[in-house]
Amino acid sequence: MSNRRSPWLTLTAWLVYVFLYAPIIVLVIYSFNASRTNIVFEGIVNRGPCGPFYWFCQLASNRDVVNATRNTLIVAFTATTVSTVIGTMAALALQRYQFPIKRVSEGALYLPIVIPEIVMGIGILVFFSALFRWANGVFDLQGPQRLGMGLTTIILAHIAFCLPFVTLVVRARLAGFDQSLEEAAMDLGANEWVTFRRVTLPLIAPGVLSGAMLAFTISLDDFIITFFTAGPGSTTLPIYVYGLLRRTVTPEVNALSTIWILVVFVVVFLSRKLENRSQT
Repeated sequence: MSNRRSPWLTLTAWLVYVFLYAPIIVLVIYSFNASRTNIVFEGIVNRGPCGPFYWFCQLASNRDVVNATRNTLIVAFTATTVSTVIGTMAALALQRYQFPIKRVSEGALYLPIVIPEIVMGIGILVFFSALFRWANGVFDLQGPQRLGMGLTTIILAHIAFCLPFVTLVVRARLAGFDQSLEEAAMDLGANEWVTFRRVTLPLIAPGVLSGAMLAFTISLDDFIITFFTAGPGSTTLPIYVYGLLRRTVTPEVNALSTIWILVVFVVVFLSRKLENRSQT
């Protein structure tokens, strides 16, 4: 059999790469646009002490962007940590144990993935609204003590949305796991916790890291669920960008998107490094 690659296969691969990455490259180029509008490229900007990084300096001095970035990172890191821990435990339970509602639990995992995101957002909004109305009425909460939408509701909604993804990824990793390794560790005197920490967790670490990375990226760019569960003072970057797009679109949006792309690339690179280190 010939090992020569077909020219059509090479052309198709290049077309796929262009289709995927050309918009990102154009977005990065337009973040240095001299024009104050986001439609026509008028060359590289060169204003003030920042020079070509003028729009990035504008972002750094924008307190709304700083607050939105802080809220986004708080939500993403908290939701990823909690969903990874709970999702890993759920995957172990579903893979290894039999219990009465196991089939129901497996089916429920697919609901947040299958149903439209806007339906889930509306459902979470109705749930929180009914819960807060009941709690405020029963405990007579008034003024600043009154429960309402905010950063906490966004975090809880993201955990509920990211949890199934982590569970399914970790469970796929557990499908080929050799339990005789755990039995050997216990025969040598290790208890269940030591066996999990020294044997099970290092072997399933690539799946756990993949699930955590998936949850982190989903939480970072989620807009619909965040939009329905956000409250005063809990604006995240996707909501902030949406607000900018409804007004005058400047290259500041491109600069913000460029920084966000770089952050995602760094996180992906670090996760791959950790995954490769856990496999060695």
